[in-house]
Amino acid sequence: MIQILPAGIDQIPLVQKMATETWPSAFGKILSQEQLAYMMREMYSTSALKEQMEKKGHRFLIGYEERKALGFTSFETNYLEKPHLKIHKLYILPEAQGKGLGSRFLKALETRGQKEAMKSLELNVNKYNKQALDFYYKMGFKKFREEVIPIGNGFVMDDFSLIKPI
Repeated sequence: MIQILPAGIDQIPLVQKMATETWPSAFGKILSQEQLAYMMREMYSTSALKEQMEKKGHRFLIGYEERKALGFTSFETNYLEKPHLKIHKLYILPEAQGKGLGSRFLKALETRGQKEAMKSLELNVNKYNKQALDFYYKMGFKKFREEVIPIGNGFVMDDFSLIKPI
């Protein structure tokens, strides 16, 4: 049975471990090794994750099956002071993909968003990540914008912004 539980500071090492295991398969053919390493340092260092949790209001959830962590998501409500739930991260371990955890995460986020009077779920996805795009489109998301976001060190995130009304 899959359980989705809140995660906090104590789970940072677990989130980091899962990010290390998911990012190469998610982005290895899309981004350079240099950009992958840079983004991992910038987004998943202990200090970066603490800042996301403590200062930026990002909430994390981890999906477990029989006490084994299979994936994680992070989100914030009232994104840019509007009634949107922004999904910042959603990653499933490669061996756990296809078990329904991604759709369970999205359902949990949709329920959370409805309880907090959000009007939609929003996320960004790399425009070349076909597997992720196919999944989100299947789950009812629609593209509403293309973005090229400078992230430092000469790197950018080349994304589609997706939205799903809730």
